[in-house]
Amino acid sequence: MIKTIPDIELANISRYRGELMGLAMLFIVLFHVALPRSDAFYGLRRMGNIGVDMFLFLSGVGLWFSWTRHPNVRRFFRRRLWRVYPAWFVVACAYYIPDYALHGYHSSSIIDLIGDITINWDFWLRAELTFWYIPATMMLYLFAPAYMELIRRHPVYRWTPVLMICWCILVQWVPPIHAAVGHLEIFWSRIPIFFIGINLGKAVMEEQKLDGTSIWMIILSFVMTLATSIFLEQAEHGLFPLFIERMLYIPLTVTAILLLNRILRRTPVWVNRSLTFVGAISLETYLIHAGFVMPWLNRLHLGYWPTFLLCCAITLPTAWILHRVLHLCVPKNI
Repeated sequence: MIKTIPDIELANISRYRGELMGLAMLFIVLFHVALPRSDAFYGLRRMGNIGVDMFLFLSGVGLWFSWTRHPNVRRFFRRRLWRVYPAWFVVACAYYIPDYALHGYHSSSIIDLIGDITINWDFWLRAELTFWYIPATMMLYLFAPAYMELIRRHPVYRWTPVLMICWCILVQWVPPIHAAVGHLEIFWSRIPIFFIGINLGKAVMEEQKLDGTSIWMIILSFVMTLATSIFLEQAEHGLFPLFIERMLYIPLTVTAILLLNRILRRTPVWVNRSLTFVGAISLETYLIHAGFVMPWLNRLHLGYWPTFLLCCAITLPTAWILHRVLHLCVPKNI
């Protein structure tokens, strides 16, 4: 008797969301550990960048759940603001105020300092990337309710991410557009995966399934996009527009999450709980490790894995403390 392949349950994207967020955060930390380009691991290490795309995809799925259950614009923005902004504000003050007081590398004036602390406007003006993910995510949140309501009423607009990909091409190769907003490539090239996550939210919420035999297409897509990305980074880094690789990240992200779900169903409970813990404090972990811990550790030249492990040992407890303190300050009725 031929054994049938179990169907792929899209509901697992939601079921293992915490673990996936934890893995995404660890991938990002691995990406931020310094490594010479001559190292054979360099291309794979660069793949840690996909953690950002995983975050955005999972955020899109989660926003669909939140919006369809409570389609209220005020409530939506209030919840997003209280989840993201307090941590951002505390860390931004701790980072930008001493910088301004000591040498003004990032903030050259009081107005510039206020702009950096409130909305990180140096990212929007000059692509300052220290904490770029936070202002980028908050900008995507601004447009999410309108998009979700649009595709609820007119499902044909689920094709909009295709136009977003076209926009990335225009930004790269149409000179006036490139001159105006080309410095925000890292933002434009991540927009499609966020809205694709929103698009898939309905299927995840309805617990739809993919035929089990589709696993072969998923594996093929994963291997092709991963191998191509590793090759580009290892052999061609700096010789191609990065947005091209980030278009590969779109199928790579979706297929990686579907494959990871199959693994997470079989991992020990303690592994899943550990990853969920990291996922729960991922915002604080990102802010602390990117702005404070990793820049200092990379200068010590301890080696790749010792730097990663030490960064986690320092960052995770600190992030948990910040998370707990801020949790006490958040209103209970949001």
